[in-house]
Amino acid sequence: MQIREPYFSKVFKPAVFVLALVPLAVLGWGVWQDTLGANPIEYITRSFGEWTLRFLLLTLLISTLRRATGWVQCLRMRRMLGLFAFFYGTLHLASYLWLDQFFDWGEIWFDILERPFITVGMLAFLLMTPLAVTSFKAAMRKLGKNWQRLHMLIYPLSMLAVLHFWWLAESKSRLAMPQLYAVLLAILLGERLYQAAKRKWLASNSSKTSASRPSVRMAAKRA
Repeated sequence: MQIREPYFSKVFKPAVFVLALVPLAVLGWGVWQDTLGANPIEYITRSFGEWTLRFLLLTLLISTLRRATGWVQCLRMRRMLGLFAFFYGTLHLASYLWLDQFFDWGEIWFDILERPFITVGMLAFLLMTPLAVTSFKAAMRKLGKNWQRLHMLIYPLSMLAVLHFWWLAESKSRLAMPQLYAVLLAILLGERLYQAAKRKWLASNSSKTSASRPSVRMAAKRA
C-alpha cells in the first residue's frame, strides 16, 4: 500500500495536518457559541487532555500499521502526530494552569503533591517535552544512537497518560473511555513485545545455524 507522489506529500499529509487541527477549531467554535455546557473550563481542559492521549496512541500506531500493511510512507507522519500530541498536551497544561487555577502556584503545587492524577499528568508532560524538542533532524544527528534511546520514553509517558486519565475519570465514575484507551495501549505495546521476542528468536536461530555449519564441514572432510 503506497500513495503516489506528489499526492502523499502535497495532498494526503497536509490533509492529515488540517484534520489534526479540527478539535481545536471545534473547541474554539464552542467557546464562541457558548455551547460547552455548564462548566466550559472543565470541558476545555478535559478535551485537550483526551486529544493529547489520542495523538499519543496514533503516534504509537504508526509503526504497528507499517508492519501490518507494509505502508512505509506512514512513518513520515509519525513526527507530525507526535508533535500534535505535545501541542495538545501543552494546551491541556496551559488550560489547567490558567483557566482552572489562574496561576495560583501554591494551589498548583498542592495539587501536584496531593492529587495523584495531577502528579502523573505532570510527570507525563515532563517526559514528553524532550521528545518534542529532539524530534527534528538536527537533534537526531547530534544525539546519534542516544536519540532512539531517548524516544523510548514514549512508552512510559503513554502509560502515565492513560493512568492520569483513568484516575481523573475514576473520581467522576466515567471509566468507559479510559478502559478503551488502556486496552488500545496494551495492544500496541503487546505487539511491540511480540516483535521484539520474534527478532530475538530469529537471531538466536540464525546464530545457532551459523555455528553448526563449520561442524558440518569438518565432519564432511573427515568422512
